[in-house]
Amino acid sequence: MDERRPSSWSSTSRTRLRKAARAARSLYRILRANPLTFVGFIMVMFIAILSVLIVGVPFITGLFGTPVGILPHDPNELLPCAVPTECAAPPSLQNWFGTDNIGRDMFSRVLAALPLDLVIGFTVAGFALLVGTGLGLVAGFWDTPGTVGGTLSVAIMRVTDIFLAFPSLVLALAIAASLGRGTVPALIAIMVTWWPFYVRLVRGEVLAVKHLPYVAAARAAGVSGLQILSRHVLRNILEPLIVYYTMDVGTVIVTFSTISFIGIGVPPTIPEWGSMVESYEKLLLTAPWTVLAPGAAIFLTVLAFSLLGDGLRDILDPRSRRALVQTATAPGLPAVKASAAEA
Repeated sequence: MDERRPSSWSSTSRTRLRKAARAARSLYRILRANPLTFVGFIMVMFIAILSVLIVGVPFITGLFGTPVGILPHDPNELLPCAVPTECAAPPSLQNWFGTDNIGRDMFSRVLAALPLDLVIGFTVAGFALLVGTGLGLVAGFWDTPGTVGGTLSVAIMRVTDIFLAFPSLVLALAIAASLGRGTVPALIAIMVTWWPFYVRLVRGEVLAVKHLPYVAAARAAGVSGLQILSRHVLRNILEPLIVYYTMDVGTVIVTFSTISFIGIGVPPTIPEWGSMVESYEKLLLTAPWTVLAPGAAIFLTVLAFSLLGDGLRDILDPRSRRALVQTATAPGLPAVKASAAEA
C-alpha cells in the first residue's frame, strides 16, 4: 500500500496539471481572439497589484521599522517652489504629472487615491450584489400568487420599483446631502440606491431558469426548494451576475467621483479622484494637468473594468467561448491541411 501511494499521487498531480494546461491554452486562445479582453485583463491586474503595493508595502515595512512607501512623494507634502504663484509646475522628470497650486506632487496624489476608489467600487458593488441577489432570488423563485412567497415577492418588487423610479445618481446625491459631507455618508448613499438593479437582473434570470426541464425534473424527484435554488438556479445565473458586477465596479467609481466633485463626498484633505477634480477645476486653463491627471485615472480604471467585464461575458458563455476558440484556430487550419497534403 505504501509503495503505491507515490505513484497514485503523481498520477493525480499529472492529471491536474494537464487540466490546468488545457484551461490555460483555452484561455490564451480566447484572449488572443479578443485583444480588448486581454488589454482589460492586463489593466485590471496592474491596477489591483499597484493598489495592493501602495497599501501593503508601508504596512509591512512598518511592522519591522520605519514605513517605506512606493510613492515618490508624500501626497500631502508641500514641495518647495521659488514663487508661491508658480507652485503649479508642469510635468517634468521630477514630477511626472506636475504639481498643484500649493506644490504637492500630482503623481503621488493620483496613486494615493487609487486604493480608496477601488475599495469603494468593490464594496458598494459587492454589497449591492449580495442584497440584490438575495432579494431577487426570493422574488423570482417564490412568486406564486396567493402564497406567502408571492406576497413577499410583490412587496420586494414594489419597493424596488420605487427606488428605480428615481435616477440613482440623483437619489444618491439627495441622501448624501442629507447625511452630510464625508466618505462614509457618500458610501452609504450609493449603497442604499444601488441594490435594486441586481434585484431586477436576478429576478429576470430566475424566472427564465426555474421553468427549464432540469428544474422540473428536480421538483418531480422530491428535491426541496432551497436545494433547487442553490444547486440548479443560482449556479446557472452566476454568469450574468459576474459580468454585471465586474462592469459595475467602474460605474460605482464614476458615481462616487461625481458625488465628491459636487462637494458632498470625500473632504479635500483626502486624496480622491473626484475630489481632486473639484479642487482643481479653477486651474483648468492655467494648470490643466491638475485636472487631467485624476480625470485620466478615472477614465482608465473604468475602461479597464468595462473591457474585462465584456471579455468575461465571452469567456463564461459557452457559445461565445466556442466561437472565439474557432476564430482563433481558424487561420491555422489551411496551413495544417496543406502540410498534411504535402506529406
